[in-house]
Amino acid sequence: MVSPSTEQTIPKKLLGILATVILAMVATFFLTRPAETAVSYTPLSGLMTLKAMAAKAVPYEVAIASPQPTLIEFYADWCTTCQAMSSTIDTLHQEYAQQLNFVMLNIDDPQWASQVAEYGASGVPQFTLLDSAHHEVETFVGKVPKPVFKDFFAQVIG
Repeated sequence: MVSPSTEQTIPKKLLGILATVILAMVATFFLTRPAETAVSYTPLSGLMTLKAMAAKAVPYEVAIASPQPTLIEFYADWCTTCQAMSSTIDTLHQEYAQQLNFVMLNIDDPQWASQVAEYGASGVPQFTLLDSAHHEVETFVGKVPKPVFKDFFAQVIG
C-alpha cells in the first residue's frame, strides 16, 4: 500500500521532470535556430547568381577594346566555389561597373580555349585583373575576400 506522502511526491517529481524537459526543449529551439539576418546560401541560388552575372557581364571582345581595366573571371557552372563567390563578385560588379569591365568566361565553353591558355587558367574560379593597357596586374585562384579585390581595384582604377 502507498502512503499518502508518497502519492504526493510522485506527481511533484513527475511535474519537475516534465518542466525540465519543456525548458530544455524551449532552450534548444532558441539556441539552434538560424539568425534571421543570416544569408541563406544554397548551390542552386549560387548557380542562379552565376548565370545571371554571366548574362550581364561585358563581352570579352568589348572589354579588350575598352580603355578601362578589366577583371576576367574564369568559371564553370559545376564549380561550387564559383557559385559561392558569385554574390561577392556581383556586389563588386554593382559597385565598380562604371570603372571596371567585368568579364566572365566559362572554361567549359570551347570558344574560350585560347583565353584559358593565354591566361593560364588552371583552376576555377580564376580572377585575372588587367590594367587599362590590358597588362596582367594580378591573378587569384579560388576563394578571394572582397577587401583583397578592392585593394587591387584601387590600384588599377586610381
